[in-house]
Amino acid sequence: MNIKIMCRAMAVLLVALSVSLPVFSQSRKGVSILGDSYSTFEDFVEPSGNALWYFKKPDPKLTDVNDVKQTWWHQFITGNGYRLEKNNSYSGATICNTGYNGEDYSDRSFITRMNNLGSPDLLLVFGATNDSWADSPVGDFVWNDWTEEQLKSFRPALTYMLSHIVDRYPNTEIVYIINDGLKPEITSSIIEACNHYGVPYIQLKDIDKTAGHPNIKGMKQIAEQIGQSLSK
Repeated sequence: MNIKIMCRAMAVLLVALSVSLPVFSQSRKGVSILGDSYSTFEDFVEPSGNALWYFKKPDPKLTDVNDVKQTWWHQFITGNGYRLEKNNSYSGATICNTGYNGEDYSDRSFITRMNNLGSPDLLLVFGATNDSWADSPVGDFVWNDWTEEQLKSFRPALTYMLSHIVDRYPNTEIVYIINDGLKPEITSSIIEACNHYGVPYIQLKDIDKTAGHPNIKGMKQIAEQIGQSLSK
């Protein structure tokens, strides 16, 4: 083949690759996470000031997870061909504005952070563990016209969050992940609210944990259970 023709052909091929590769990467569906400590990892959470539980050099008494690839969300995303859009997780965060010892958690609550999730194709909400552990007020279900006082309690904050994200992220698949071991009234409230707003939920079972948090084995179990549920 003529050398000039070969060079032109290679140039055309390189240009085609440079155009198609970015397009291919952007065609992958983006996943955002609204979570608590279970979904954190050093340098992989936005905003950067959010409190963390999982670090590159962890306290071995707290967890054996020391690599982002071991987290449930990283395993799920890479294993299913997605890309990470945004991980807005905050260790210790409650859904409602009341946290541990009755403190004001409005600076970190799920309902405060729910507008900062990018533009995901799939939104995974993984919370309420701290509402259960912190003995946050449960309250009564409120389905509209929420007040600031009502948002200090779990049920009103939960319905407010679900109502808002369904409207805030149209054409986004929203899935609620329910931790195992929560108080019965917390679990049943999530199921009732999800059913009301038509949000699918995944009930986790028998997750292996250290200090109340998923370890390497538990992270894998979470990723597998989510993947199996969504594949159905």
